[in-house]
Amino acid sequence: MARSRHDPEVKWYTANKRGIIPLDHFCVSRKVHRKIHSNIFRRTVNQDFRRVIEGCAGRESTWISQRIIDSFEVLHKKGYAHSIEIYRNDRLIGGLYGVALQSAFFAESMFQFETDAAKIALFHCHDRLKKGGFRLWDAQFFTPHLAQFGCIEIDSGEYDKLLQEALRYPAKFDG
Repeated sequence: MARSRHDPEVKWYTANKRGIIPLDHFCVSRKVHRKIHSNIFRRTVNQDFRRVIEGCAGRESTWISQRIIDSFEVLHKKGYAHSIEIYRNDRLIGGLYGVALQSAFFAESMFQFETDAAKIALFHCHDRLKKGGFRLWDAQFFTPHLAQFGCIEIDSGEYDKLLQEALRYPAKFDG
């Protein structure tokens, strides 16, 4: 993490507690579910990675520095970092990005320019992870916002076991 968008230094961070979204316990509200199936929004995958990460960094206060953006773009080009893009008409209105290693997906950040666009991106990310054979969805931190989707907080020992298990099996984000 960086301290700001313009901070050239990146520091490693880990926590004693970790937020994960169990893949078999993901949920969205009825209202969001109706929006997802309304055909108003279009979803793409890995089509506009740079704009998604810049959308995530486009806040007054952010940990996503230019160095992080550039580094994740390299990871994206190598097939490790992925994005979900949500459009209304031809306008990017929300999305998320993260990194996949074997069957572990590490969600990094999300953004929205319209109400519920990030929730729709989370839904499509979940669908992609389930279909791709993922075993671990690391949300990094437990927050009340993520709790509505099924996020739980586990201790680092339990997280390490889940991570080691997920790293033993392949998965595919794109397929």
